[in-house]
Amino acid sequence: MKVAVFSTKTYDRQFLEAANSPTQHDLVFFEPSLNRDTAILAAGFPCVCVFVHDQVDAPTLEILAAGGTRLLALRCAGFNNVDLATAAKLGVTIVRVPAYSPYGVAEHAAGLILSLNRKIHRAYNRVREGNFSLNGLLGFNLYERTVGIIGTGKIGLILAQIMKGFGCNILAYDVYRHPELEALGGKYVELPELFANADIISLHCPLMPETHHLINSDAIAQMKPGIMIINTSRGALIDTQAVIEGLKSGQIGYLGVDVYEQESELFFEDLSGEIIQDDIFQRLTTFPNVLITGHQAFFTKEALQNIADTTFSNIYDIEQGRPCANEIHIY
Repeated sequence: MKVAVFSTKTYDRQFLEAANSPTQHDLVFFEPSLNRDTAILAAGFPCVCVFVHDQVDAPTLEILAAGGTRLLALRCAGFNNVDLATAAKLGVTIVRVPAYSPYGVAEHAAGLILSLNRKIHRAYNRVREGNFSLNGLLGFNLYERTVGIIGTGKIGLILAQIMKGFGCNILAYDVYRHPELEALGGKYVELPELFANADIISLHCPLMPETHHLINSDAIAQMKPGIMIINTSRGALIDTQAVIEGLKSGQIGYLGVDVYEQESELFFEDLSGEIIQDDIFQRLTTFPNVLITGHQAFFTKEALQNIADTTFSNIYDIEQGRPCANEIHIY
C-alpha cells in the first residue's frame, strides 16, 4: 500500500523504515505537517500517516478523500486533532497507537517533579558559570507528600507506582477506578478534595470537551498555596493565562509542562534563530519556577519502536480486511 507519512523527522524515518521491512509498504515521507494546504500532497495515497500536530479537520479530510485516501493511521494515542464525524461520513477508517510510551511519559513526569523541587536545572546553569551558592535552591522532601494524579490509565498508574516508591501518599481522580492503584494504597477522591489536599498535581487524562481547561482559575483557587502542577498529557488541559496569574500571585509554586495549548506552532522545530511571536508562551519562560520541555516525554527508543511497529501492524490489518484492535470506532 502507498503510504504518505507527514510530519516526519530523521528519527521518525529511521524507525518507520526499519519497521516497514517485513510489510514493504511504499512509503513517501513529507516533512511538513498535514493540513488543508498540504493535503493535496497525499493525492493518490490510499493511506495517510500523521502525528499529534497534524490538523485533520473537515476540509483536510475532504481533500484526502477526494484524492483516494481511505485509511488514516495515527502514530499517536490522541485523536482530538481529527474530525471524527467527517471521517465517518467520508468512509475514512482511523487507527491509532494507544499506549506507546507509558513508562517514558511517567518517568518524564517524575523527572520534572524532581528537577523543579530541587532546582536541578537552575543549579546546572549556576555551576557552569562557577556559581556554587545554594541560595534559592531550597527544596523539600518528597517523602510523605501527597501527589494528586488526575487520570489513572497506564501512565497515571505507573507514576503512582514511582511516587509511592518515594514514600508519597497518592490521591487520584478518574471516571474509572483502577484496582491496581487502590492496591498501592492510593485513594480515589473527587476533584475538589484532590485540589485541596495535594502538594503535587500531575495530569494524565485525555483532552475532551469535559477536560478542556480543567486547570483554570477556579481550580487553582482551591489548591494549596505553593502547589506544584505537572502536565505531560495535553496542553489545553491547562488555562495558560490562569496559570500565569497563579504563578504571579504565588498560589502556584512550581509548574512543569511538556505540552502547551498552542504548541503546534512551536514544538518539534528549531526556532532558536527566530523571534517567537507567542507572548503567552514567552511570559511562561520568564518564571524561575517554571520548567518547560518540548513534547519529549514520549521520546524514548522503546516508544519510537513501538509506534512504528504498531502503526504498520494497524495498516496491515486494515489492508488484509482483518479486525484491528486499534481502530477508532465512531458511533
